Amino acid sequence: MQSDNPTAAILVIGDEILSGRTREGNAHHLAQVLTASGINLCEIRVVRDEQDDIVEAIRALDSSLGGKYDLLFTSGGIGPTHDDITADAVAVAHGTTVVVNDVARAILQARCDRMGTELTPGRLRMARIPIGASLIENAVSGAPGFSIGNTHVMAGVPEVFRAMVAWLLPRLQAGRPVQSRSIEVRRGESEVAEDLKQLAAEFPDLSLGSYPFHDETGWGTNLVVRGLDEARVDEAVAALKQRLDL
Repeated sequence: MQSDNPTAAILVIGDEILSGRTREGNAHHLAQVLTASGINLCEIRVVRDEQDDIVEAIRALDSSLGGKYDLLFTSGGIGPTHDDITADAVAVAHGTTVVVNDVARAILQARCDRMGTELTPGRLRMARIPIGASLIENAVSGAPGFSIGNTHVMAGVPEVFRAMVAWLLPRLQAGRPVQSRSIEVRRGESEVAEDLKQLAAEFPDLSLGSYPFHDETGWGTNLVVRGLDEARVDEAVAALKQRLDL
């Protein structure tokens, strides 16, 4: 699919994801939001809680560091424990250092005061922000994420991650939302493959996909046409239906 929309990658950080202990859902949620915002998600990568691996991935994915994509979103590793090392790794990748951010500290202190709790050293770790970064607000638990370069660093807890995404996305430059149409046919994927191939040659500016399924009545295929121009997508859908005698 031809597109001039911003490109993006998601970097999921955490041993618990790779071990299978935690089911990852943040990338799925963000992928949907990015698609609706006209930002083309091109890659999702998962790395363990190892600083060198995180640094390497950030440098490979953030265009401000010579990486591949206009935007990089990270999930995980900015909590209060010793193995929450994302902030440190992001700082290394961007050539800066981490300090306790005064604004972040004030946010956490205010929350602790409201809850009648102490701002412990563990909680204060969540105010450690790379120098030069701006904060991403967190309406759920207070502890902010942050943005530096084209890297946007958010929590791994799904509820918190979604709150940060909701605050961040309207502040980013978006593109044209992708238009998508789906046709269900009660035929196997191999039966429609040639028609889909020929249609793809006629509409090289669009993205065409086939997704087989099986239910109680047998096999079928969902054919999906995607593109930025709604009229062009509708034209391709009409041509596909004609080919398939639908």
